Amino acid sequence: MSDFAGMEDLLQDFLIEAGDLLSGVDNKLVDLERTPDDLGLLNEIFRGFHTIKGGAGFLNATELVTLCHLTENLFDKLRTGELKVGPDMLDVILAATASVRTMFSELERGLQPASADPRLLAQLKQALAGLLGSGELRVVSAPAASAAPAPRPVAVGDGPDWNAYYHAVTGMTPPDVLAVMDAPVSEQDAPHLSDSTANEIITAAVGRRVSDKPGYQGAGGGRRDGERQRDNSIRVDTARLDQVLNLSGEIGLTKNRLNALRSDILNGKNDTDTLHALDLAVSQLDLLVSDLQNAVMKTRMQPIGRLFQKYPRIARDLARSLGKDVELLLLGEETEIDKTMIEDLADPIIHLIRNAVDHGIELPNERLAMGKSEKSSVRLEARQEGDHIVIIVADDGRGMNPEKLRAKAVEKGLISDEEANTMDERQSYNLVFLPGFSTASQVSDVSGRGVGMDVVRTNIQKLNGSIDIRSAQGSGTEFIISLPLTLAILPVLLVCLEEQPFAVPLSMVREILPIDPKEVQELGGRATMVVRGEVLPIVTLAALLGWPQQRVPEYGVLMQSAEQSFILAIDSFAGREDAVIKSLDDFRPKGVAGVTTLSNGQIVLILDMKELLGSMGDQKVATRAQLLLEGRLPAAA
Repeated sequence: MSDFAGMEDLLQDFLIEAGDLLSGVDNKLVDLERTPDDLGLLNEIFRGFHTIKGGAGFLNATELVTLCHLTENLFDKLRTGELKVGPDMLDVILAATASVRTMFSELERGLQPASADPRLLAQLKQALAGLLGSGELRVVSAPAASAAPAPRPVAVGDGPDWNAYYHAVTGMTPPDVLAVMDAPVSEQDAPHLSDSTANEIITAAVGRRVSDKPGYQGAGGGRRDGERQRDNSIRVDTARLDQVLNLSGEIGLTKNRLNALRSDILNGKNDTDTLHALDLAVSQLDLLVSDLQNAVMKTRMQPIGRLFQKYPRIARDLARSLGKDVELLLLGEETEIDKTMIEDLADPIIHLIRNAVDHGIELPNERLAMGKSEKSSVRLEARQEGDHIVIIVADDGRGMNPEKLRAKAVEKGLISDEEANTMDERQSYNLVFLPGFSTASQVSDVSGRGVGMDVVRTNIQKLNGSIDIRSAQGSGTEFIISLPLTLAILPVLLVCLEEQPFAVPLSMVREILPIDPKEVQELGGRATMVVRGEVLPIVTLAALLGWPQQRVPEYGVLMQSAEQSFILAIDSFAGREDAVIKSLDDFRPKGVAGVTTLSNGQIVLILDMKELLGSMGDQKVATRAQLLLEGRLPAAA
C-alpha cells in the first residue's frame, strides 16, 4: 500500500502546487544571480519555499521538511543581509532545490522521501554559518534523475559498504543487502564485483522496498516504480467554463425553437414565414455550435510559459558546468498551446537548449576575440501565426558551417561524396537531424553520441509539426518549430482516387497544379516535373495505397516534408476541411492516422503521409511508362 493511503487527492494537489512553486523558485534564483541585491526577489523566493515546507509538514514528510527548513533559513539570512548571494551560494541552494524535486518524485510514487544527501545537508549548515568555501566539502550537483553513486573498484578485504549504499538510496535500516542476490558474494568473489553488479545489488535492494509490498499501487494510480506518469489534469479559467455553459444554454433554446418549427411543418404550416424562421434557426444553431467548438478547444489551451519555466535552471546549470556565461531569454510565455502537446515538447526543447549552450555558444575568451560580448544569450520564443504556433530556439553563437557539416557527414558514412556535392545550404543544415550525426570531437555527458537531434525531429513530426534551421556563421543559429494550434482538429486537403476521397494534412501542401503531359520528363527511370527550377519526382496516390492505376492522374499536389518535396499525383480534389480526428485505437492500418466524417456524413481516412513515404521505394515513384496510358503522354522526352 502507499504510505499516503487515503490522502492521494491531497498528495496530488500538493505535488501540482508545490511543483509550480519550485519551478518558480528555480527561475527566480537564476534571476537573482544576475541581480543579487533585489530584495523583492529574495522575499518572493522565501515565501515560495516557506509554502512548500508547510505543505510537506502537513503530509508528515519529515525529511523533506528538514531540507526545506535548512534552505529556508538560508534564504532568510540572505534577505536580511547577514549573508551575500554569490555563485557558490547559489550552487548550494540549487542543489537543495534539485534534491527537493527528487523527493517530490518519491512522493509521487507514494513513498515518504529518504533523507537528503548528508554532504548537501552539511554544505547548507556550512553556508548558514558563513563558512562556505572554507572547508573541503564539495557542492552536491543536481543529478538529472535519482541514481546510485558509482562504486569504486573493490579490493580484497576492502569492499564498499553496501549497507551504507542501501541506506543512502532508500533511507531505511538495511537488511543484509548482499542476501538480495541469488548467490552469496564471498571474499573470493569480491575482486570481480563489477560496477554493473553493484548497480544490480542496489536496484534489487531499492526494488524490494516497494514492489515486495502486496497490492502496491502508489499515488500514481497503479504505476510501477520508474514509470513516468503523464499529467492528464488541466487548469481551466472559470470564465472559459462560463462561456461553454452559456453557449450550451443558447443551443438548448435553439433546439427548442427547431422542435417547435418541426411540429408546425409536420402539421402543414409551410408558409414563407415558417420556412424563413427555420432557416434563421438553423443558421443560428450553426453559429452557436461553431462558437461552442471553439470555446471547448480553448479549455484545452494552456500558456506555454508553464513549459518554459523549467528551462532557465537547465541552461544556467549547463552553462556553469561548461564555463560559459549564458542568459536564457523567454519571450511569448502567454502564447497558448494545446495541453496534450506540452509534455511532448518538453524533451525536444531541452535538446535544443542544451545544443545551443554546448555547441552554439563560444567560450568567453573566444567571444572576446571575435569582438562579441563575453555574456551570451539563448532566446526561447513562442508566438501564434495563423492556425500555427511557432517556437524559436536561437543563440548568438558561432553559427553553422555548411561545408563542415557535409564533410562530417561524409566522414561518418552518413552520405556519399556525390550527395554532399549536390546539397544546398538548407539541406546541409538538415544533416544534423540524421541519426548518428554529431560534430563533437569527443563524447561527453552532454553531447557527442549522435542522438538527440534526430529524436527532436521525430517528436516534432509526431505532433504534425515541422522544424527548420536558419544560421549565419559568426552570428548564431535559429531552430524554428511550427506546430498546429491543436491536435484535435487537423486542416486537411481532400484528394480523390477515382471517386474515393482521402484526407492529407494541409500543412504538407504547398500548391495544387495540373499534370501537363508535355512537362513530364523521365529522369533515372522516374517520372519528374520541373516546378520553378526544382526537379520533383511524381508519386501516385494509387501506388502509395497499393491500388491499381485505372487512369492517368490529372492533378498533382506539390507536397513538402522535412526530408523531401514531391508531387502527389491524384485524379481530382474536393476542397479543404477542418477535420475532427477520430483515432483508430483497436485497428490502425499502416499509413492511416485516423478517420473523420465530412459534412455529408461520408467517412474519410486521414492518411499518415510520413508513414506512407517512410516505406516508399522505387516502385512507389511513378515511371514514365506507368503514366504513358492511352497515349496521354508523348512517347519522346
